[in-house]
Amino acid sequence: MELTHLDKEGHARMVDVTEKPLTHREAVAFGSVYMRPETLRLIRDKKVSKGDVICVARVAGIMAAKKTAELIPMCHPLNITSVDIDFKLNDAKNRIDIEACVRIVGRTGVEMEAMTAVSTAALTIYDMCKSADRAMVISDIMLMKKRGGKSGEFKRD
Repeated sequence: MELTHLDKEGHARMVDVTEKPLTHREAVAFGSVYMRPETLRLIRDKKVSKGDVICVARVAGIMAAKKTAELIPMCHPLNITSVDIDFKLNDAKNRIDIEACVRIVGRTGVEMEAMTAVSTAALTIYDMCKSADRAMVISDIMLMKKRGGKSGEFKRD
């Protein structure tokens, strides 16, 4: 397997996508924030003193997807066409599941943008609720699927 972000001498480089064709691309990422049942209730009932946690986390995730190239050194700046972030409050497991779907018509994929959106949304939940629950755990951030480009489709089993 070849690592594309290294040149022949092993130095870091940004991949040249100049000659790649424009294609429709999409990536979906997932992550979870585990917390105490009381914290989940505060979020559900919108009783967190900093405001509506889900609303703020959604906006933070969207903003993060658009700024991924500023955070991850070898990512290309992209003209993202869509970011959707969904949250599922799971009482049985005392967690919030986060799913981000990022779309583009471009020369490179949006996997990093989707995972950055999920990560930032999770960190925002933690930040807004840390006064009530410092033991929260951010976990399971992963790419679920991607489509488009030369490498085709990926779907996690």
